[in-house]
Amino acid sequence: MTVPSAQNAPERAWLVLAPLGDLPRAEVDHSLDELRALADTSGADIVGHTVARLRAIQPATYIGRGKAAQIAEEAQAANANLVIFDEDLSPAQSRSLTDLLGLRIVDRTQLILDIFARRALTLEGRLQIELAQLRYLLPRLRGMWTHLERQQGGIGLTGPGEKQLELDRRRIGQRINRIREQVQQVGRRRGELRRGRRRHGWALLTLVGYTNAGKSTLLNRLASADVLADDQLFATLDPTTRQIELPNKQACLLTDTVGFIRKLPHHLVDAFKATLEEVNEADLLLHVVDASHPRVEEQMAAVAAVLKELDAHEKPMLTVFNKTDSERGRVQAARLAERVTHSVAISATTGAGMEQLTQMITDLLRERVEHIFVKLPASEGRWISAIHANGKVLEQKVRGKHLHIEAIVAASFAAKLDPAWLKDG
Repeated sequence: MTVPSAQNAPERAWLVLAPLGDLPRAEVDHSLDELRALADTSGADIVGHTVARLRAIQPATYIGRGKAAQIAEEAQAANANLVIFDEDLSPAQSRSLTDLLGLRIVDRTQLILDIFARRALTLEGRLQIELAQLRYLLPRLRGMWTHLERQQGGIGLTGPGEKQLELDRRRIGQRINRIREQVQQVGRRRGELRRGRRRHGWALLTLVGYTNAGKSTLLNRLASADVLADDQLFATLDPTTRQIELPNKQACLLTDTVGFIRKLPHHLVDAFKATLEEVNEADLLLHVVDASHPRVEEQMAAVAAVLKELDAHEKPMLTVFNKTDSERGRVQAARLAERVTHSVAISATTGAGMEQLTQMITDLLRERVEHIFVKLPASEGRWISAIHANGKVLEQKVRGKHLHIEAIVAASFAAKLDPAWLKDG
């Protein structure tokens, strides 16, 4: 048996939750489960946890020195070499806790950034993650140079920490500016692609939802695609677009996006804005919900919060209650559907409810398309080609000097046709 080297062995992580006030036990358990899932996704070996309930946040250490001493004792007894907090720590708090615990500290934002960095496959994804990481790192540089600051005043060491700190800040600032420019270029290319889709009159549908709600599985089901659909947090980072056809023969483009999560780091939302523009540009959002999850309403609220931050909370939306192949999923979907205006219950895994889903999408997009019958002179080759390029031709027949075409086209395109060419079906 091959024994993994210490360098490749997973880090032994101790998890820390620090809820404020009298948070119900069920909510604490949910937060702990989610933190455990995040740590597991990052590849850590979880060796234990501490729930440190707080009356107030301590400015210097977040949790206070007494609780820090308790965590240090428990974590070191378990041979942990990493402590993961479910909170966002300030640079000063992170430095203080590192000194008090004698272990490396990672907060929630840093953990999620690490997962994203591991999962990003495309150049675009890697650039956006690096941008978020650098923005996170910049205010924390001072703590990385404390070993030099303690030596200030020694012979040959006058101010080396400050000089190195300023040099690093400048380099990181320059790198951030370069990445911003590259991300903006990506955004412009995406804009050009979207304008091309608009010219064809295709409806744009975007999948949104909490991470691991089943968005990629649904994309695969609707588009007969093979997008990665792991049962893990943040399995999809890079947006994927596929063409689908609705029951009325209307062609649509369906885009899968990165999953949202409770307390999604602002650094990530900001860095991923070029990608998340797919949300703002959508004609219809499909909010995929894991109806079987015990904290389903909290997850729906977290998605709503991110959509509001993106200024997309007033977009037309269809709520898709997924994972109803389980008893809890069916019960919760039925209960929640009573207060959601447009919703449908499905199982992306089994395919149950797909017909109802596609019909509801068709109904919600009905005003965007027209079913036309045209009688065109054969000499109007340009318009014949345009109908084929901008719609779905259902039937085409030649009768004498005219071409009779039945098609589904965008309403905006139909308005451009000569009324004399239109006829009743």
